[in-house]
Amino acid sequence: MLKTLHVRFMAKVMKRAKCPLVLSFPYLLQVIWWCCLPQATSLSFDYDFSVPGVLAGADLRYMNDSAALQDRIELTNYSRSWSTGRVAYGKAVRLWDESTGKVASFTSNFAFAITPATSNSARGDGMAFFLGPYPPSMPTDARGGHLALINNRDNPANKDSPRTVAVEFDAFKNAGWDPDGTNCHIGVNVNDIRSAETTALPDGFFNGIMSASVRYDAQAATLSATLRLDDPPGQSPYTVSANVDLRNVGLPQEAAVGFSASIGDLVEKHQILSWSFQSSMTDSKTKGTSLIAGLVSSGLLILLAIAVWLGYRQYVKRKGKNIHDNIPEDADETPLDDQDMDSELEKGTAPRRFSYSELWRATRGFSDDEKLGEGGFGAVYRGFLHDRGLHVAIKRVSKMSSQGRREYIAEVTTIGRLRHRNLVQLVGWCHKADELLLIYELMTNGSLDVHLYKSRDILTWPIRYKITLGMGHALMYLHQEWEQCVVHRDIKPSNVMLDSSFDARLGDFGLARLVDHSRGAHTTMLAGTKGYMDPQCAVTSRASAETDVYSFGVVLLEIACGRRPVIQELEDESRMVLVEWVWALYGRGALLDAVDARLDGEFDAREMERTLLVGLWCVHPDYGFRPSIRQAMSVLQFEAPLPELPPEMPVALLYVLPHPHGRYGSSYTSSSTATSASTGHRRQQECHPDEADSVDNESDPRQDRACSVHAAQLS
Repeated sequence: MLKTLHVRFMAKVMKRAKCPLVLSFPYLLQVIWWCCLPQATSLSFDYDFSVPGVLAGADLRYMNDSAALQDRIELTNYSRSWSTGRVAYGKAVRLWDESTGKVASFTSNFAFAITPATSNSARGDGMAFFLGPYPPSMPTDARGGHLALINNRDNPANKDSPRTVAVEFDAFKNAGWDPDGTNCHIGVNVNDIRSAETTALPDGFFNGIMSASVRYDAQAATLSATLRLDDPPGQSPYTVSANVDLRNVGLPQEAAVGFSASIGDLVEKHQILSWSFQSSMTDSKTKGTSLIAGLVSSGLLILLAIAVWLGYRQYVKRKGKNIHDNIPEDADETPLDDQDMDSELEKGTAPRRFSYSELWRATRGFSDDEKLGEGGFGAVYRGFLHDRGLHVAIKRVSKMSSQGRREYIAEVTTIGRLRHRNLVQLVGWCHKADELLLIYELMTNGSLDVHLYKSRDILTWPIRYKITLGMGHALMYLHQEWEQCVVHRDIKPSNVMLDSSFDARLGDFGLARLVDHSRGAHTTMLAGTKGYMDPQCAVTSRASAETDVYSFGVVLLEIACGRRPVIQELEDESRMVLVEWVWALYGRGALLDAVDARLDGEFDAREMERTLLVGLWCVHPDYGFRPSIRQAMSVLQFEAPLPELPPEMPVALLYVLPHPHGRYGSSYTSSSTATSASTGHRRQQECHPDEADSVDNESDPRQDRACSVHAAQLS
């Protein structure tokens, strides 16, 4: 710790020096000397998720279908087949230190449950404790018996999996690689789904709450695990052990640690109830050897530093050029006016900071060949972090964006704190060399926009409906389940990403705003995308949960119809708004005529009807008649009846009302009425707006003095 603080202090001094190369040389020698001293690196945490508030405050990363419940972590979505999930600790664990020869020993204790999800006695597949590259990521095709650990190598399209060491708790026998003689076993896996060592368990063993302890002995290079069944207590434990040298199996020095699980056609629940982890470094060399090596290394490094410093001065005098071979000269220097931004961003715990040079190399100098796309806030590049074996997507915020800095900070400080299986995970960030960059986990199937409009392969209806539900779950988390109400403000198909299983992941939180649950609207500058922006917001500049619901409704109609918000291919070459077109078909009793013709009639009519009707319900011109996202999801999941909508699309009217403080506020109503399917009245807002700005248009006596204007005429 002392060494780390000293290095950080010296780095700040050098940054602020007027002539950093000349004035900071004595400090450079001190930094080198301190860097040669032995390091003591350890990691320790202890989470009991049954204690209120522990899970919410835990530094964890959720991937794919994993999710945090009130008192446990659910690794898979047992409501459907072929689900996968991972959860990992938010920080890396140091496995060894090449400079000192130290290797980490660790112990991890955890309680978990594997239980039936249905009445079917046959179930699978299992879960695992794993070590892998950091930041953690999901394998692209590791469903079923692959336990979300290793890609299915029978599929020639799959690339090699990241290096992984694991202890697996396997509840289903796969003939291709699992041991004979039992359906259940524990095993140690090293870069392979076939266990290096196994211990057989009785059939049906995984059925309840269990405790496990995984230990790595650095000096003996041994990984072992002990498994106990908690109910009934007093049973003899089962153990497995294998010789594993973590330095020689391809893992990086800093690795991710966590759990993975998957299911196939047969389903079961995989839950983590508590988790502790402790690691410490042990020296693999003698103290005398380390001391001599340290002194020799220090002397050589000091001489080398002098030579480099003198050579650099001469080079600068002669050439006046940068020595970093096309990497911008200030690539890893933070401008002084960015200190406040550093402080703001580093308040978060999950995303880590990357160096600009690392991202430069990962994208091959931000090559056009690696560009995935470009939008209003900049370009997105594919990257590969070689030292971590991780594929990522890197958004390079445009320097021409007038709000680039603000959106960048909003994205890191907002999405960096959110954890849900239907949100894109932010891996890290960087603002060096006058660049603003955001690093995300790479979504292998791109965006919904591409699959709806630019791909030759047509999305089948089951996949579309799964995407619809995934988006809804993401919004329900943002609006109602997180500590604050998060208003996304830019929901559209290009911001809905699809992972390897075509599960929806909502991304791009550059326009997102946090709103207290006691306040439902947020007055702000106009923002969003034409066609998806609530007309009310265009007039009042008030972002709220209802404006997100409107955008969600537009996307639902797009998914069902396969058409953009503005239809341009009508026979008379005129243009029509998608919402108006679908509502007109609904009024004529021909709602299913709006269905995407490319589906060729292959869809579930009940699901399609609910998607279209909920879409229209969400885009109701009067936001007071729109559902909350929870109400919309209840209908989509067949938990509530269909909404009753008027056959003609209501016309939105703007009422300008006196404000209590002498100003004027704006509110919407409509020229025709509709009732909520569940209450028969206008819906009460989930996030209640400020009393000074909220108006009940059905009972307010001031309506007689309102000024009504057709929404379509407003600009």
